[in-house]
Amino acid sequence: MSVDVVLPCLDEAEALPWVLARVPERWRAIVVDNGSTDGSAALARGLGATVVHESRRGFGAACHAGLLVSDADFVCFCDCDASLDPGLLAVLLDSVRDGSADLVLGRRRPAERGAWPLHARAGNLALSRMVRRRTGLRLRDLGPMRVARRDELLSLGLTDRRSGYPLQMVVRAADAGWRVREVDVPYLRRSGRSKVTGTWRGTWQAVRDMRRVLDEAAPVAGERG
Repeated sequence: MSVDVVLPCLDEAEALPWVLARVPERWRAIVVDNGSTDGSAALARGLGATVVHESRRGFGAACHAGLLVSDADFVCFCDCDASLDPGLLAVLLDSVRDGSADLVLGRRRPAERGAWPLHARAGNLALSRMVRRRTGLRLRDLGPMRVARRDELLSLGLTDRRSGYPLQMVVRAADAGWRVREVDVPYLRRSGRSKVTGTWRGTWQAVRDMRRVLDEAAPVAGERG
């Protein structure tokens, strides 16, 4: 069994040592540098990670670049800002590996004061409700920590390259009949400032971007895969 961890990265030099030290042994860390100017790429390479450069800015662009580079049986995704411990991905992987789930998400549970600002929680709650109406999935979080089989992820034909990428993954997985479940994970104060949800304006811009994903029509039988 082989496992890759995709870590989208934009100026995360402060957090990288902590993050990479917690990637489970024998798993490959793929750091996708999305235009960092703080030496993140060189630091990650020096710490033993595989480094991929993605010039097109966007969370989805970075995540998908890592997925395409991966050749593992299972692919994990995790933020690279030290808000989530990559070591916990092993717990999420168990359900995919044993066949009880196809996609497992880490449900963020704040472990420190200020780890999840009010505006970010509000945006996440709004999205969770939209997802429930669109797919029927009763998810409580749409966080970035997740695990699935690589070949199945590729079969979803993900096209969003902005902040809607993780949401599109969930929506298309639901449309394909995947079993999606959540596992609680502690959520810590991130290192540095969020590039997406650090402000009310950024949060609601992300929500608007994601609404476009939710407006996708469900595919007819046999359209994907």
